[in-house]
Amino acid sequence: MALDAERIVANVLKVAALPAVALKFSEAIKDPLTSNQDLENIVSEDSALAAKVLMIANSALFNFPSKIDTISKAITIIGHKQLSEIILSCSIVAMFKDIPQDVIDMDMFWRHSIAVATTARILAASRHEQNIERFFTAGLLHDIGKLIIFVEAPKYAVEIITQCTKTNELMHKVEKEVLGFDHAKLGAMLLKKWKLPEDIISTVHYHHMPSFSSGDITGPGIIHIADILAHALQFGSSGEMFVPTLNEKAWQALDLDIEILSSVIEQLNVQYTEAVKFILG
Repeated sequence: MALDAERIVANVLKVAALPAVALKFSEAIKDPLTSNQDLENIVSEDSALAAKVLMIANSALFNFPSKIDTISKAITIIGHKQLSEIILSCSIVAMFKDIPQDVIDMDMFWRHSIAVATTARILAASRHEQNIERFFTAGLLHDIGKLIIFVEAPKYAVEIITQCTKTNELMHKVEKEVLGFDHAKLGAMLLKKWKLPEDIISTVHYHHMPSFSSGDITGPGIIHIADILAHALQFGSSGEMFVPTLNEKAWQALDLDIEILSSVIEQLNVQYTEAVKFILG
């Protein structure tokens, strides 16, 4: 029996509203009169977040030659939009930290998500995409719909995992059979309620089926390939037991050289550790 996706997302929103600092920062950067000092004041309202921002700025993800010792300098170097998405990502991870271990191992879940995010960022950089942090954010949030299922429909989650084990099917396909929709759609619905950028919403929605996207295939395609690599290399686990099937249209559309993968994996091994450190602490 199919569930009501809208009702499930509405229930999640009751306990998963975006933190005030993330919302204030996101709104502030839309105002051209907002200064770096204004933004620093917002970030400084949350001391743990401020410390995390400095850690990120000084990590191998950015590899700046000199130490970044103030929030203002971090804002200047990283950029308003990129920093907004980093703050948003860190805030969302903190929101779902209390899901019981017997439902899903959250440490392993986020490790998989971080691997996808980091790989996506590297792939986007190799293609000289603008604002590559949006790919990191989309990668980090690509499976957030699974968390919604684990929280709001745990009995169905068990049924889905059991059926996947018996049939050797991928989770998103079994989810459609059991629920009437998959985690990618649920995740996109939640991100839309949170008023995230449309390109991130679309990327999350179509990361399993990039060629179904009515818009630019770049975002969904990059996350799709990053997800496959993270599964193949066994970085964490989102509950999926099999490596997703490659969407050939996405691979062709991105026009990636197979030779680049060894370089991507080499960079991933360095940057993944840094990303885990600043997101999971």
